[in-house]
Amino acid sequence: MDINLKEVWKYRDLMWMFVKRDFTAQFKQTILGPLWHFIQPLFTTIVYLVVFTNIAKISTDGVPPTLFYMSGIALWNYFSSCLNATSNTFVANAGIFGKVYFPRLVMPLSTVLSNMVKFGIQFLLLLITMAWYYFNPSTLQHSSTFLNFPQPSSTLFLLPILVLIMAGLGLGLGIIISSMTTKYRDLTVLIGFAVQLLMYATPVVYPMSAITNVRLKFWISVNPLTPIMEAFRYATLGSGSFTVGGILYSAVFMIITLFVGLVIFSKVEKTFMDTV
Repeated sequence: MDINLKEVWKYRDLMWMFVKRDFTAQFKQTILGPLWHFIQPLFTTIVYLVVFTNIAKISTDGVPPTLFYMSGIALWNYFSSCLNATSNTFVANAGIFGKVYFPRLVMPLSTVLSNMVKFGIQFLLLLITMAWYYFNPSTLQHSSTFLNFPQPSSTLFLLPILVLIMAGLGLGLGIIISSMTTKYRDLTVLIGFAVQLLMYATPVVYPMSAITNVRLKFWISVNPLTPIMEAFRYATLGSGSFTVGGILYSAVFMIITLFVGLVIFSKVEKTFMDTV
């Protein structure tokens, strides 16, 4: 229970340095650089349009499929990036941890913040696409797939809260897994596979209204990521479902996960160099 958050705050300059390093080093010696943050969701959206809209014929609740998938991809990419990066904290940074002291929690926190920049870029792409549909209404009128232009909800003010909860879930689950990978390296292989499966257990490429099986719908709604994804689409596109109870459930789950993760992380960081 020895969690010294004041010490983490004292090292905030180091944390911002790591944020800058993560963002710049990722695309160093690349031709397109940060443009990959636009290209990746665009190509992913095209694949989803072909597979889930044209082949599987999955409904998007009357929302243009492009916007539906982009909204899901932006939020999901943020969560999965946070989870994948923080779950490898101890193993990936064993070299620097063994040479100099600083609060180890600075590293996963910097990862969450650097991924926030990437999320902002992809969210900007979503806004640009929404604006394109707004100024080209004929695109909607000539397609039977679209009902009307999606109208943002009055719950737009909840967006920072939704992103914060998603960040907390990614951080909490990530540091729990990172604490376990110091002894069980198998988890590093399992986590990538598990995140892919978790995406299909979350309404990223389909709306909750498309699920007709009652039991399956129950288990998907138990997923704490489901209310966040649905509320995010409700706020930005006016589709999906939004309940205060669902947001509270996800928030409580996030707080518990984050607390457990901080306790385990604080315990493991004292002895991990002996096992990593």
